[in-house]
Amino acid sequence: MTPALLLLALAAVDPRLAVLDAMGKELERTATKLRLDAYDPPYYVGFQVREVSAVEIAGRAGAVFADTSRRDRRLAVDLRVGSYDFDSSGGDEVMVIGGEAPAWSAPREAPLDGDPAALRQALWLVADERYKDALASFFRKRSREVYRPNDPGRAPSFSREAPVQHVGPSLPLTLDADRWRRAVREASAAFRDQPHVFESQVRVTADRQVRWLATSEGTRLITEQRLYAVHLLASARAPDGQLLEGGRDYYAADEAGLPDTAALVLASRSVAGELRALMAAPAIDPYTGPAILDSEAAGVLFHEAVGHRLEGERLDDDKEGQTFQGQVGQVVLPTFLTVIDDPTLQSAAGTTLNGSYRYDDQGVPAQRTTLIQDGKLTGFLLSRRPVKPFTTSNGHGRSQGLRPAMARMANLLVESSRRVDAVALKQQLMAEARRQGKPYGLLIRDITGGNTNTQSWGYQAFKGTPRLVYRVDAVSGAETLVRGVELIGTPLASINRILATGDTVKVFNGYCGAESGSVPTSTVAPPVLVAELELQRVAKALERDPVLPSPWQAPAPREVRP
Repeated sequence: MTPALLLLALAAVDPRLAVLDAMGKELERTATKLRLDAYDPPYYVGFQVREVSAVEIAGRAGAVFADTSRRDRRLAVDLRVGSYDFDSSGGDEVMVIGGEAPAWSAPREAPLDGDPAALRQALWLVADERYKDALASFFRKRSREVYRPNDPGRAPSFSREAPVQHVGPSLPLTLDADRWRRAVREASAAFRDQPHVFESQVRVTADRQVRWLATSEGTRLITEQRLYAVHLLASARAPDGQLLEGGRDYYAADEAGLPDTAALVLASRSVAGELRALMAAPAIDPYTGPAILDSEAAGVLFHEAVGHRLEGERLDDDKEGQTFQGQVGQVVLPTFLTVIDDPTLQSAAGTTLNGSYRYDDQGVPAQRTTLIQDGKLTGFLLSRRPVKPFTTSNGHGRSQGLRPAMARMANLLVESSRRVDAVALKQQLMAEARRQGKPYGLLIRDITGGNTNTQSWGYQAFKGTPRLVYRVDAVSGAETLVRGVELIGTPLASINRILATGDTVKVFNGYCGAESGSVPTSTVAPPVLVAELELQRVAKALERDPVLPSPWQAPAPREVRP
């Protein structure tokens, strides 16, 4: 039996294979026959189809406010003109305005029923459009070389990678909707007897992504991923008008890994208690001094201050700050720290990791990559866009939807050889505060997330939003909850002031947004003691609580009898 007949036979058992077969046939036609007179044909073509299925159940105040589901398929074409050494990628920054601009754009939807003829027609139209765009981009890119000095050390445009063939297991998206409607009602109703919480939400989501990838190099992939989550968020307001938010986020690879209803109700009450405590907490002035960042906060620090600056494309882009350009082999962090990114790791510290995958979005096998070893820079996160001195991808090309893939973090791991227990770490914080003449140090126990700027036109800085910050007396060690500050700093200055770490690790799961979209990521890190950290005041709000109490807290009207 020929490979084509075998694929058709298998498609009767697994209908996903029929989609891949149709992609392969149109890909062969495109790669061998697509050519405009007097112009070069494409040297590389990649077809990708993504199916996304999503379910969401959300509620507030004991009622379901959203109960939705969706399913769609979209396609993307990566088509390149030129050669691996110099191609059309990155040449499309110039927007054509006026009569030369195309008046019509090919739709990116793919048929949900997998109809082969309809799929091939959709791919044909997008490939034709991408070929014309690639030719225009290629000549724009070549024209820019006129104004640039010759650079013999320039990295190639696209790396050469061995083709792979893989068909992963099917992962049906299942969700007990009745169970989660009850859970949403009960967990959100737990805020009804908390008059200081003026808004709250409990949201359950289930997402499944099926990806088909076929390339002119011979890669054929079908992969599936699922991610389940529960998000709990509540809001209150301090007496001075500051908006206070608290919450919990839970992620799992399957429905069974999510917390049950009783645990969610308990979490709701715990968040309400934290908000009540924050309302009574004093707002502190801007601060510069020693601080302990607990594991989740430390994870955000490394993600924003280090991880983004090790994403390969940022090291070879004139618009970027290129923080670590030319520093491979040099010490860039304290020598007791090692930083690794490992998409192949499924879990850590008893927690499922969001950033796990087997193949990246360019079809390259995921690889455990040591970025910094004992403080010394050893490598970068790499997609198929090479960055000197590296010429091949390490499986970190990632994207959301139809966006072009670029090097992104997956599961960032921070390891330390200078570890102490929690008691000793706090004692070191107090000693450092006394050494600096500070009356207290800070302990950041929880954080919502952060952001950073890496481009050269802006300041090289990062910012984090802590939820729970404690002032630690430098003499007694007494802890006092405070509020009203956000974490800021310049990346290398902050990271290089780390003095020691704790001896346990925790996971910070979430999503990271960047140029190639929002992708699931994780950071695994220990608590860190930083000799100097800067916190600034949050923007002051000029708002007050609702004038009337919520309806269920108002006294019931007295019954009047005739």
